[in-house]
Formats: sequence, structure tokens, C-alpha cells
Amino acid sequence: MRLMLSGAVAAGALLLPGLALAEEAGVTPGQFTANNVWMMLAAGLVFIMHLGFATLESGLTRAKNTTNILFKNTFVVSIGILTYALCGFNLMYPGEFNGFLGFAGLGLTTGPEGLTPEYASGGYTYWTDFLFQAMFAATAATIVSGAVAERIKLPAFMLFSTFFVGLVYPIVGSWKWGGGWLDGIGFYDFAGSTLVHSVGGWAALVGAMMLGPRIGKYVGGKLQPIPGSNMPLATVGVFLLWLGWFGFNGGSVLSADPAATSFTLVTTCLAASAGAVAAMFTSWFVAGKPDLSMALNGILAGLVGITAGADTVSIAGSVTIGTVAGVIVVGSVLFFDRIKIDDPVGAISVHLTCGIWGTLAVGIFSTNPEHSFMTQLIGVIAYGVATLASATLIFGMVKAVMGLRVSPEEEIEGLDYGEHGAHAYDLSTTAGVLESVGASVSPRPVAATKLAASENG
Repeated sequence: MRLMLSGAVAAGALLLPGLALAEEAGVTPGQFTANNVWMMLAAGLVFIMHLGFATLESGLTRAKNTTNILFKNTFVVSIGILTYALCGFNLMYPGEFNGFLGFAGLGLTTGPEGLTPEYASGGYTYWTDFLFQAMFAATAATIVSGAVAERIKLPAFMLFSTFFVGLVYPIVGSWKWGGGWLDGIGFYDFAGSTLVHSVGGWAALVGAMMLGPRIGKYVGGKLQPIPGSNMPLATVGVFLLWLGWFGFNGGSVLSADPAATSFTLVTTCLAASAGAVAAMFTSWFVAGKPDLSMALNGILAGLVGITAGADTVSIAGSVTIGTVAGVIVVGSVLFFDRIKIDDPVGAISVHLTCGIWGTLAVGIFSTNPEHSFMTQLIGVIAYGVATLASATLIFGMVKAVMGLRVSPEEEIEGLDYGEHGAHAYDLSTTAGVLESVGASVSPRPVAATKLAASENG
């Protein structure tokens, strides 16, 4: 008992300086603790989004590539956290710098002040800051994975992801979130419609263009839809992503402030819901049948669209942003298919197209008079130019060293066997069971066929 009491007294003594600093920072010790706990919880919610991306991507692609999809998503989050710890965090938040490029040194280190309210005005500690931001960093490369799925060489993707998440994302991210030149002119991106989603979307566009479409996607100049293998899995993925967005946007308040956090979560959910409904009816009108994949992408479109201004638009503005995102994501998918840019999961349309829309929407719907459309447009253009150039350079170098695309034989056989020597499912057993009960699987659902017909004119 005496030992326990001595330990408690010692722990209290260690906490006293931090509690005093909490008072000096304008927050109570309880508020400091609550803020930090919420930020750690938000980091966990954003981490769950990586499972959402993995299941969504697996569900919208073919079963013969599932192990490859899951391996890539496992690698991205792992290498993303490591490279962000090695150099990314200090590239993105270099402190005082010229506004374009700065570096605070390799690795993670903090003095005693990093564990007190002085570090972030009572919001969180240095370690919580790193953890939350690291979850965002890996997301940008995960977006690329879906757009290049089913035909990119695994080592090529791994090499690209390492450089992209380790260098490109934190450097361009510092221009706004690190207090760089875009922050200086008033550009606003609350949680990353551009800094995370459009940055990943631009890279995804470059990758899809350099790889070319999958075999069988366009035959005789005509679009041939390639249905996903597991729509229940895709649906689970989208709802996991929606859950994760509670941390993505809610955590970006950077404290547990009840008013700001709750309002941000309401605008986020309203935009997601509006995006889903808008995409449902838009695709239904185009195809003549309700399309689940479009409805799911409508949810993500609304979430991406609201992310730039979730804390600064009105309730009506959030619904409008989500509705427009749901409509344009359908049009964007049709557009990219028409110009023969093959994106198996619609990542470019969701993250790039709707990321641009959400960023520009801040200049239209923000309740803050300091936010302007032209400033938002400058930010969109700046990130587009920088990311296109860097992604083209990295993909080009990787292509020169090892090539980007698997052989036609490997693509037809499936990347699970060619790259990993193992399938995610026992396809022969599954086929046997279906045949034994006289079941069959239609290769082209009615809705997908009608969408293809509308695209081909």
C-alpha cells in the first residue's frame, strides 16, 4: 500500500508542471486530456479508413487480383507511417521556412514542451500530432492503388508509393498546413479535399494514363464493363470509410471542442447522404436501373467534397455540396471511360474531380468572408501542376528502371498467381459449387450494360 501511495504521489508530482501549463494555455487539465484523447481516437478512426479502402478496392475488382489488392493496401499504410516518421512529418511541418520547402531534420524527437499544452494550445501532444498526421499521409498513396489496380507490377507500385508518400505529399502539404505560401495568401482546405484527395487523385490519373486500360476493357473501340467480384465487400468498405471520416473531419478540428466538432460531423454526414441520393438518381436516369456502385461512390463523393469546408459552410451549403458531388461523380466516371482512361474503382472521379469541386466550393459556400473563389482556384492549380509533374517524374523513373505493367499473360491469369503465387479465394471450389446447384454469374449486369451503351453513344 505504501508503495502504491508513493507511486501515486510521484506521478502527481510529474503531472503538476503539465497541469500548470494547461492553465496558462487557457485550458483546464481536463480539457487538455479530453482534447488529446479525442485526437488519438480520431487517428484510430482514420486508420480504419485503410481497411475501408482495402475492402472497397477488393470488392470492385476481380477475384483473381484480391491478394494483390490487399497486399498493396497493407504495404501503403505501413510504409506511409515509416516514411512519415523518417522525414515526412518534418518536411510537412518544418517550422519557420521559405514557404515552399523546409526540413526540420530526420526522425521524431521532442523536448518536454512537446508533451504539454504549450505544444498546440492545449489541443494535443507532439506524439498525438504525429500519429494523426501520419494516418493522412498514407491515404494519399492508397488512392492511387485503386486507379492502377489489376495491371501494375507490385514492385513498381511499392517504389512509387514510397517516394510519393515520403516526399511529394509532405512537401506540397507544407504549402498550406505547414504555414507555407498558400496558407499565406488565404487558401483554405480544412481536412484535405485537395491536400489529401486531389493530390492522390492527380497521381492516380498519371498512373492510369501511363499504364493504359486493362485487357478487355475496350474492345473494337467499345467499352466493355468489367464488374467487381464482391459488392457486399465493396459496401462494407464504403461504410468503413464513412465511419473513418468521423475522425478525418472531426479530428481536423484539432481539439475536442463540442460545438466545432459536432457541427463538423453533421455537415460531413449530410454531404455524404446527399451525395449518395444524388448519385443514385443520376445513374438511375442514365442507366435505366439503380446502380449500387454509383451510389457507393456518391457517398464517397459527398465526403470528399465536404472535407475542404466542413467547418465553415452552412447546413444548406453542406447538402448542396454533397448533392453536386453526387451528380458530378457519375458524369466524371462516364467521362473518363469515354476517353479510355481505365479506373477500376472510380478513384479519379471520387478523389480528384470531387476534391477539386469541394475545394472550389469553399469559395462559394463558406460563411467566412475571407475565403475567396479565386484563392481556392489558385490552390487547386498549384497542387495540380506540382503533383502532375512529380507523379509523372516518379512513374517515369520507375518505368525506365523496371517497367510498370505486368505481362499480358500475367494480367489474364491474375496478379494473385503471377505476383504472389497464391489466390485469395479457392476459385475452382467456388465454381464447382455454383455448377452443382445450376447457378451462374452474369458477366455484365443490366445497369452496367446500359451505362456502357450511354457512353458509347
